[in-house]
Amino acid sequence: MDWKEKAQEIASRGVVRGVAAWERLRTGACYDPFAPGFYENPYPQYERLLERDPVHRITFGQAWIVSRFDDVEALLRDPRLSADDRKSRRFDAMRKRLQKAGVWDEEQTPTLLRSDPPDHTRMRRLVSKAFTPRAVAALEPRIVKLVGELLDTVSPAGEMDLIRDLAYPLPVQVIAEMLGVPNQDLERFKHWSDEIVRTLGVSNLDDFRRSRKAGKELRAYLEGIAEERRREPREDLISGLLRAEEKGDTLSIAEVYATCSLLLIAGNETTTNLIGNAVLALLRHPDQLALLRDDPGLVENAVEEVLRFDPPVQLTARLVAEEFEFRGRRFEKGQEIVLLLAAANRDPSANPEPGRFDVTRSEVRHLSFGHGLHFCLGANLARLEARIAISALIRRLPRLRLAVLQPRWRDNTILHGLQSLPVSF
Repeated sequence: MDWKEKAQEIASRGVVRGVAAWERLRTGACYDPFAPGFYENPYPQYERLLERDPVHRITFGQAWIVSRFDDVEALLRDPRLSADDRKSRRFDAMRKRLQKAGVWDEEQTPTLLRSDPPDHTRMRRLVSKAFTPRAVAALEPRIVKLVGELLDTVSPAGEMDLIRDLAYPLPVQVIAEMLGVPNQDLERFKHWSDEIVRTLGVSNLDDFRRSRKAGKELRAYLEGIAEERRREPREDLISGLLRAEEKGDTLSIAEVYATCSLLLIAGNETTTNLIGNAVLALLRHPDQLALLRDDPGLVENAVEEVLRFDPPVQLTARLVAEEFEFRGRRFEKGQEIVLLLAAANRDPSANPEPGRFDVTRSEVRHLSFGHGLHFCLGANLARLEARIAISALIRRLPRLRLAVLQPRWRDNTILHGLQSLPVSF
């Protein structure tokens, strides 16, 4: 491509996309989620950042991009950073733009993901009771049964869409049962979840309109469930959250709804992506799949390797609450720092030969569930569901193979997962 063609490409992508493209052309390394093929395979871009500019400033977003393992791990536990995006410069600009367009949600309440102590400590202490190792282990028989039932219903013709038929319904049904949500409403949750996460990463006004509409519908639904649980409490998570709210010193009713929404969406999106990404990686690496078939005991290590190699959550962000210097750069108060978890997992200083998928890797280091105060509450549950699903597929479908050359990926810069994964067996 000559310079005239490059200029035309930049102009065709608009101002923001053009600046990103120009930086990538000028430096050879730029975090550019607009780049062609990024959703399908962001890892070559991450590799360039790791090599050339691991603490990288992007012009179009006025943010810092950090990619090396040790740096990301250190910043995830740094008390000078905040998870509350309401403190960012970008948040104020976005709020004004969305208010002008009439799509700003004034009722939004920070969730566990986007709150700091003491609020984060208070909410997490309550919700974590449902995700202790003992509580998660008690769910194993039910998850095994659900996986078996889902695989019993797949087409007798030897074809299935792994996302539609297994990876989506399993985690959302598990979390819905934990919360106490009726099974007949699962499809509605799928719709609400898909719509709400449209605003993660690159998004437009229509995405915000649809996300806001889905959020209001989900809250109205949860309000109805809450009223039922107040009249007739059960042994489920919603009843437990409401009991805490009534004590007056633990959760507000707005926090109850925000927490329920977060758990439903997280239970759907991240574990669905983990199972889908795992099966795709195994089918694209038949030698590793063969190892797993020969030694099913490797499944636990295989799940950790998938989390490192192709994680369902690619990044997280923090806000600078207190100005400080890091790796020779000055982080100013209010600036946003994007921590590339997926790039950190492929840092060769943390994992030798990071581009090699190896289910026997002796020490798998990854930050896919975060680190520090905000380490993923549902990490053990996600691991358990993935292990059970993969083990069942290998045992019951020994001739499992891809039915397409290029499966379709979702267009999301934060949640990395497949729209569909047709397989035959």
